[in-house]
Amino acid sequence: MTTTRAADGDGVRIREAVQADLLAVLRIERASFDQPWPFSAFERYLGEPGFLVAIAGGDPEPYPLDGEEAPSPGPGESVVGYVVADLVRNHGRPLGHVKDIAVHPDHRGEGVGATLLERALGVLEARGARSVKLEVRASNDRAVSLYRDFDFEFLRTIPRYYDDGEDAHIMVVDLDA
Repeated sequence: MTTTRAADGDGVRIREAVQADLLAVLRIERASFDQPWPFSAFERYLGEPGFLVAIAGGDPEPYPLDGEEAPSPGPGESVVGYVVADLVRNHGRPLGHVKDIAVHPDHRGEGVGATLLERALGVLEARGARSVKLEVRASNDRAVSLYRDFDFEFLRTIPRYYDDGEDAHIMVVDLDA
């Protein structure tokens, strides 16, 4: 496992999620979305390289090395964002899928979301993905802007994708470009 610093987030580190992070992840999920994922959904992705958290505060060292288990958040540290991404089969080839990403409301605008997305895309590419897709609410201009910054392009709309009837935009990025 590799841990990286957020480019703009002062003292923010990115690492794989561990069990001790899940309650904080769930709190961010509930603060971010009207239709939050349940706790069990996050539990299913524990141990996946694309389930990453952004940690702020505390002592920034030492970083775990590849293959070492990430420590639980220590005193003065908190989870300030997360991303869940994995691979799905698409005509026999791996396709990356960003399933969920959110940043705590108090830390939005600090570059945490961009750093999480950048790291997730790197993980997916390292695992063989040549393109990545995601779904985003049609009304979520801030998220669409972030995805466009990473060269995601609009593919199509899925009408009434969300439980409240809102459409989703499917966006994709070619990692080989």
